[in-house]
Amino acid sequence: MEARTELLDALTTLRDRVAAARFPLPLPGAEHARRSRAELLAQLDDYLVPRLRSPEAPLLAVVGGSTGAGKSTLVNSLVGRRVSDAGVLRPTTRTPVLVCHPSDQHWFAGPRVLPRLRRVWTPRRDVSHGGDGPAGGPEDDHGTDGEDTPPSLAVETDRTVPAGLALLDSPDVDSLVVANRELAAELICAADIWVLVTTASRYADAVPWHLLRAAREYDVTLATVLDRVPHQITDEVSRQYAALLERAGLGDVPRFTIPELPESARGGSGLLPATAVAPLREWLLHQVHDPAARTVAAGRTLTGAIDSLRSRVPALASAAAAQHATALRLTRHIDTAYDEAAAQVRRRIADGELLAGEALARWRGFPQDSSGEELLDAFADGLSALLRGAVGDADERTAEAWRREPGAPECGCADELVTERIDTLVGRWRRAVEDLARAAARASDGACPASAEQAAALLAALLLGGRRTRGAGETLADSLGGAVTVRLRERGEHLLETCLERALRGERDYRTAPLEDLDATPGQQVSLIAALSVLQRERWAR
Repeated sequence: MEARTELLDALTTLRDRVAAARFPLPLPGAEHARRSRAELLAQLDDYLVPRLRSPEAPLLAVVGGSTGAGKSTLVNSLVGRRVSDAGVLRPTTRTPVLVCHPSDQHWFAGPRVLPRLRRVWTPRRDVSHGGDGPAGGPEDDHGTDGEDTPPSLAVETDRTVPAGLALLDSPDVDSLVVANRELAAELICAADIWVLVTTASRYADAVPWHLLRAAREYDVTLATVLDRVPHQITDEVSRQYAALLERAGLGDVPRFTIPELPESARGGSGLLPATAVAPLREWLLHQVHDPAARTVAAGRTLTGAIDSLRSRVPALASAAAAQHATALRLTRHIDTAYDEAAAQVRRRIADGELLAGEALARWRGFPQDSSGEELLDAFADGLSALLRGAVGDADERTAEAWRREPGAPECGCADELVTERIDTLVGRWRRAVEDLARAAARASDGACPASAEQAAALLAALLLGGRRTRGAGETLADSLGGAVTVRLRERGEHLLETCLERALRGERDYRTAPLEDLDATPGQQVSLIAALSVLQRERWAR
């Protein structure tokens, strides 16, 4: 019991790590990883954890197969009455049906297995053969799920089903409705025993063999039913089917053949004669009533499912690692583009490129024909334009680099608020320059004191005009004094650097935030492998 508890704890931890795994980037293989994660999580929730917690619970035999294979008819015939609607034409959404002995109802009425399926009770359709199910329950439902309604599981009880066994008629694995196919796969993952049904005309189709290969991979307890076999070719079809199973390494799988029967042979009930399903029924009874067979049936499937984690979990970890590596590269492209943009901005400022156009005209007319406020406006406008252009160039470089990354999402760099954000930061920089100049003017000891407005304009020219505005420093020194001018210039350079850093770093952060929100971290890969290692250690210790 202690060993089982430790194994259960390790399995629960692994389940949480699988649930936390995400594969948001559309990389090659990401969709497969998402499906694998969903299947693995379903098997952990629907089978592995419940079976380990309650090894004494009834065996669940899931009857699965492709459309029209005869699954529902088979289940109905094993029970002895109609508990599941049969026929090729299905409603858009189909509610799977589980039928068990009344004494086993409590095992399936709650969320012990298939926890995401809400339970519904179907009204009694036929009281023949000693049926003893509820005639409607807490949620009477006829299986017509809406789009926003979670999938349902209809629970029936009947005394003809042996205690210790439950039969589940699942949706078609090749249904045209995606939700039905996904639900069918989930139900199969919850099974102790798979009963895979195919027909004489479709036994070589891809669908049943995909299920059979999955069964072999997980080493589940499996039986196959070859339905609707014409009498005249029974031996030939059985021989060919056996040969296919042998080649697939499934030669020891129990095979049951049901002959093609006219409707008249069913007595108008739609059920197969008891003799037609007797071999399968006896085999199921043996799995339940023989202690050794039951241990093998449940233990083999449980062990096979746990052992399959050795390859399935590392595959998820590899997919998580690919997500992390790609997210790092995409982030690095953004960092590189914005580092280049920052270097370009500083180089253009040092080269005096902002002393052009309106700024150049105002500088030439200052202070006679242009006021200090006009000159400061021109430099502030030029600085905003320079930063907006640098951001645009960085975004283009980022988008080009992302296009070279296989599976990278479209670069969502465009942002109509870029101008507003940059203009706001430059506006703050301008007001700070004016405050500095005002304080410097009050502390000036120069021979020809300048107004705060003129000092602010000269400081902007000194910071943004390059070599051609070096005269602005001399004018400030004459007006404010050498020591005050040195301090003013140092503080002005710090203000400008802070503005550039906030503008470009801020825009870079806006671009990297969606990647950070993806949570494609190395922790996912590490936690998956670590949890698997603990599970394997407990598995072998047990």
